[in-house]
Amino acid sequence: MAIRDIHILGSPVLRHRAEEIETVDDEVRALVEDLFDTMAAASGVGLAANQIGVARRVAVINAEGQTFAMINPRIVEADGRDSTEEGCLSIPDAFAEVARPQRIVLEALNEDGEPIRMDATALVARAVQHELDHLDGVLFIDHLSPLKRQLLVSRWKKDHRNEPLTRTPRLEEPEETA
Repeated sequence: MAIRDIHILGSPVLRHRAEEIETVDDEVRALVEDLFDTMAAASGVGLAANQIGVARRVAVINAEGQTFAMINPRIVEADGRDSTEEGCLSIPDAFAEVARPQRIVLEALNEDGEPIRMDATALVARAVQHELDHLDGVLFIDHLSPLKRQLLVSRWKKDHRNEPLTRTPRLEEPEETA
């Protein structure tokens, strides 16, 4: 189990398009495991490899009872439209309404290198799209109008000035009961 530092807004790796995975090997499976561990420690519903400083096309999801890895993911169908508040582990404490397709069809490889195809809606569809954006160097704030983005980023930078560009998530200790 390895919990990795999460890169925060301003870290250059968040703005780079991640590289395709040519072979799903033990190194990729270890990356998937680290992503799941880090996502759980940060109480997230999704995490992309570049958020932990690895510019490779791998992401994980844990939403609405569905837990899965996506390697070289792509959306092959999308329809509907839904606007819901989003946040991001790489921009802590910032939230905004983002419009995205309500239903998607995802194609990817799983951690065993086997092809998967899934129909996703609601939070799972939103999380998949959010993580695919990360793999393309896009942040949820890029879906906002220029004015809303500028206001959110200015406020966020003011509140988080002098903070490092990475943050280590911590597993919450269970509360002791008497």
